[in-house]
Parts: sequence; structure tokens; C-alpha cells
Amino acid sequence: MRQPFFLFIFYWFPLLCNNQYYCTFVFYLTIKIMVAHKFKKYLFITVILLGFVTTGRAAGNLPYVDEKLIHFGFLLGFNTLDFKVTPNDNARVSTLEPGFTVGIISDLRLNRYLNLRFTPTLHFGERELNFPSPYFKSGDDSVNISSVPICFPVYLKYSAERIGNYRPYLLFGGGISYDLSTTANADNPVTLKPLNIYTEFGVGCDIYFSFFKLAPELKYSIGFNDILVPGSERVGLSEKNKLFSNYLSHLTSRMLTLSFNFE
Repeated sequence: MRQPFFLFIFYWFPLLCNNQYYCTFVFYLTIKIMVAHKFKKYLFITVILLGFVTTGRAAGNLPYVDEKLIHFGFLLGFNTLDFKVTPNDNARVSTLEPGFTVGIISDLRLNRYLNLRFTPTLHFGERELNFPSPYFKSGDDSVNISSVPICFPVYLKYSAERIGNYRPYLLFGGGISYDLSTTANADNPVTLKPLNIYTEFGVGCDIYFSFFKLAPELKYSIGFNDILVPGSERVGLSEKNKLFSNYLSHLTSRMLTLSFNFE
């Protein structure tokens, strides 16, 4: 009877200890079996040994996951697109419409605290520009601008020390994006250039579960270059659409993203 029992302890116990609830279950089950089969002389040593292993395992899920050189994942989230408008007294973004975000994560471990990340991401969003002007009969008029930018950012991720199953971090980086929805025709009062260069920074927190990491992450993006196509470069504009174009001289992108990373 002793041989199967100790084979169970030494061979199956490490497999079960990947989860805190399994650790607790095996701990009490082992003690109960030993008492029932009168292995009392080994009880004290076994209690200390299992208590030590159980405490170490239960202290955190996935204890070695951050030591991988390269790992991958995906993200899902929401965004709000915005503009910095010049001149800002002629137009403004009146409402921030929620959009959808999806992307792929690739992560390279540099050292204990730093990771290099590349996360190609596709955003679906919309902006509403409001033009207050006495030239419009209604007093105010607005233009909806849909955008589907695909972004190619590179980030440097700085992580704090892990506490239990939580590890907060900071992000900083930037990249280029290409708007898949840009079209230049007379029906679009405001047309955007497809290519954009931007910087981005954010915060997040890795939450460790039994089989994966989940990281809520908040990022803010600031575009560098003017993405407005001037009205002088467009042909076939109606008179009203020319008014919209003439009121703007410079547009740069802004974006706030809340994503949930699964790694």
C-alpha cells in the first residue's frame, strides 16, 4: 500500500499544484490518507513539505510565464477617435463616438523589467466635426468622418515587481498607421490623408490566471503630421463642401484606447 501512495505524492502532486484549489485539495487529501493508513510517523515531515510546496505554488498563477523569451497573444477593446483642429475656433469634435479595436501581440523579453512589443492593430471608429458658422442656414453643421486605421506600433514595456497575481506596467512607443477608409471625392466634405505617424503611451496591469494573462490597458495616441487634404487639392467640390474645407487648415489625430490583452 505504501508504494502506490508515495508514487501518487511524488508524481501526480506537481501536476495538480498548478492551481491553488488543487493544492489545497491535495494537501488535505494527503493528510487524511496518511492518518487513515497509520503513516503517523511520516505525518509531521509530510505536513511541512506539502505546506511549503503548497504555499509557494498558491502564491501566484503562472510563476514562470514572464521568463519566456518570446510569447504571443491578442487584444480586444474599444477606442474613441479625436482631432486636434486648427484653427480651433472654426470647428471642433462635438462628440466622441466609441469604436472597436482588435490586434495581435508579439512580445520580446529584454530583461526582468523591460519588454519590447509589436502589436499590429485594426481600429474601427468615427469622428463628428461640428462647424459653427453664420454662413450655414442652420447655424451649426457637422460632418461625420469614418476611419479604419491599421496601426503598426512598437512599444517599450516597463513592468513593476509582481505582487501575487498582479503586475502593473507602463508603455511608451509609437509607429505608423494607414487609414483604409480614406476616399477623395466630392461627396466627402473633409478628406484625410491615409498615412499617419504617431506616438503613444499608456498604463496597464497584468493579471495572472491559471492558463493565461489578462491585462486591461489604457493608451493615448498623438499624431504628428497633418492628415487633412486641403480643399485646394480637390476638384469637383460643391459650394457647401468648399466651405467645410476652407474652415480647416490643419488636422492631427488623437485616439484613446481601452484594450484587454490575452497572453
